[in-house]
Amino acid sequence: MPSLKEIKTRIASVNSTRKITSAMKMVASSKLHHAQVAIQNMLPYGNMLEHILKSFLVSTPNVDHPLQLEHKETKRVALVVYSSNSSLCGGFNSNVIKMMMHAVDEYKAQGIDDITVYPIGRKVAEKAQKLGLKIGGNFNDLADHPHASACADIAHSLARQYAAGELDKVEMIYHHFKSAGSQILTRKTFLPIDLSTEAIGVDNDRDLTSNVVTAKAQEYLRQKQAEADGRQSSEAKPLNDDFIVEPDLETVLGVLIPKQLRLMIYTALLDSQASEHAARMVAMQTATDNADELLRELNLQYNKSRQQAITNELLDIVGGSVNN
Repeated sequence: MPSLKEIKTRIASVNSTRKITSAMKMVASSKLHHAQVAIQNMLPYGNMLEHILKSFLVSTPNVDHPLQLEHKETKRVALVVYSSNSSLCGGFNSNVIKMMMHAVDEYKAQGIDDITVYPIGRKVAEKAQKLGLKIGGNFNDLADHPHASACADIAHSLARQYAAGELDKVEMIYHHFKSAGSQILTRKTFLPIDLSTEAIGVDNDRDLTSNVVTAKAQEYLRQKQAEADGRQSSEAKPLNDDFIVEPDLETVLGVLIPKQLRLMIYTALLDSQASEHAARMVAMQTATDNADELLRELNLQYNKSRQQAITNELLDIVGGSVNN
């Protein structure tokens, strides 16, 4: 049985750890709020761009764009994988890495060995390098500081390679942020781009109103999401109006489709960053709760040991007086 001094030292150590986890939880909560604001500011533009592009294509039949057409054979694949630069965020990074490895194994089973990874985040970059995969560049800074122009450069590079036949398929692997308590690991095809109108509004299901992750709050969010899904069928109908195209169809698509691709890379980055902060907030909250429980047990053990020591001293005193 540990001595009183050892228990007291352990209590002090757990208290110090609890202060750290509690502070990290509050920092993550603050960063999550800023990430939610960034998504909220981006959503109206993204929704309108997607609606304009796909509604325009619905009203313009027989449109074939090079970035829309699938290649006959898939020999060269690129994976854009989003992770964080730091740890202490639960299973956030490990889940992304597992899905990346699953995708790599899946392609290798099909006989596709030319796989390039575009790692956005230090954790996935280190894992890809360890696995000996071809890496498309260093984008670690983007994981902490999202920048639209850098995302545009990545999208432009991938689109150029796909149009030139240097890539046959491009996929994105990231966490889709739905709410503070729900992040969905997502694997999505980036190229060839999906221009079908059925996908309008699919990724616009984020709840940006709260950082609360309690069970009661999540039940409310689920009910709210169910109501939103019920309304989506009527709200997401594309327009079928006639468009006057100037200067020509090719020029208009040459502007809209690259914008949509840049938006996909940037949106996934914002999703991943918000999901990272949410995962870290939940992990640090869990660690703080565990520290509180451990402190309660240690204090109980300390009090029991202290009471036992007092009882032993009293017995020694009483025993000594009787002998005298």
